[in-house]
Amino acid sequence: MKIKSILVSQPQPVDFEKSPYGELAKKYNLTIDFHKFIKIEGVPAREFRQERISLTDYSAVIMTSRNSVDHYFRIAKEMRFEVPETMKYFCISESTAYYLQKYVQYRKRKIFYGKQNFNDLLDVIRKHKEDKFLLPCSDIHKESMAELLEQNKIDFTKAVIYKTVGANLKGVKLENYDMIVFFSPAGIKSLQKNFPKFKQLETIFGAFGESTGDAIKEAGFNLHINAPTKSSPSMTMAIEEFIESEAKKARKK
Repeated sequence: MKIKSILVSQPQPVDFEKSPYGELAKKYNLTIDFHKFIKIEGVPAREFRQERISLTDYSAVIMTSRNSVDHYFRIAKEMRFEVPETMKYFCISESTAYYLQKYVQYRKRKIFYGKQNFNDLLDVIRKHKEDKFLLPCSDIHKESMAELLEQNKIDFTKAVIYKTVGANLKGVKLENYDMIVFFSPAGIKSLQKNFPKFKQLETIFGAFGESTGDAIKEAGFNLHINAPTKSSPSMTMAIEEFIESEAKKARKK
């Protein structure tokens, strides 16, 4: 089938025309719409206290996303905890590390980061085993991160400080799209919650991340595009690879 329209379950890039999605749309004459399938809600301080986690007990924080940064400082403020200048920050990527500038003076803090994945960051964390780490996370998170920390005998505590919930998708007409792209297992759950009678039929499903792809399959849907891969490290590259592959098949017929 020829792909004409794509629904991306994320917010639209600020400068769509110059973004990889904008370039993809122009190159293949596609209609690409964006709509968040999930939303993030902070765990209030009164609920967080029930976890009996004292922020003062930790000398280092592991930041796996911008959400973890935002909600760590939010909960610290609600708990009236003044984050010390000596706090160490271990970030999943350089962009997440730079995002800390929203809350701290970057050059005056001990900030470390991996290249892009958790294994890279773990190499850095292992050099600071004397620290006690806090891992701020969502109620839906990769268990593999905690497992790796445990395997490497890192002293850490998971702190659920925000929740991932389904967004209201009223008004979204899924039948208008040839392809839907997902970025988290929560996005699949949101689809099922908002459209309990939805049938995939010929709709192409794309997933970014192994856990997202697994969630699609576990929900009984067919997975057609999975990223990242060696040949397609980004979602847009994976979509383009799929479109080119389908075009080749059509020419052979």
